[in-house]
Amino acid sequence: MSKVEDYIRSIPDFPAPGIIFRDVTSILQSAEGLKLSIDELVKKLDGVEFDVIAGAESRGFIFGMPIAYLLNKPFVPIRKAGKLPCETVSKTYDLEYGTATIEIHKDAITPGMKVVLLDDLIATGGTIKAAAELVEELGGEVVECLFLMELVDLGGRKSLEGYKVDSVVKYEGA
Repeated sequence: MSKVEDYIRSIPDFPAPGIIFRDVTSILQSAEGLKLSIDELVKKLDGVEFDVIAGAESRGFIFGMPIAYLLNKPFVPIRKAGKLPCETVSKTYDLEYGTATIEIHKDAITPGMKVVLLDDLIATGGTIKAAAELVEELGGEVVECLFLMELVDLGGRKSLEGYKVDSVVKYEGA
């Protein structure tokens, strides 16, 4: 296999009929798939000037940490509410059925810091939009929103209008 999408398992009718779930765990279970995924994400950052990678819980941690390590950059976790031990700033955003809240340590981003936001998947873009707002509240600048997979038809790019958005694999339709 030579493309990232070759390692992504597609599960029809999960979590509901008509939905095709794109399973990232099949990438993680393959040393070759994981290496290829990290390598492709790193390529997307070629020429991007940034100070730090911030990853959304939890798969943004899985893919963000090795990239930060390889590029000799710090990593900042963006966590679900109540998981970080120091003073935080938080943002609540809408989900399809309810709301969610994410947090970041108040001292994790300093004014003027250039930040790459990373997650495994962009669907509607709500999580990363909230993460971008947290970074900006702390005085940072989001220079890129990077994803391994993108569900194009769910319009996540539109919700991130004004930000540079990139992804390795794009899925059209369900």
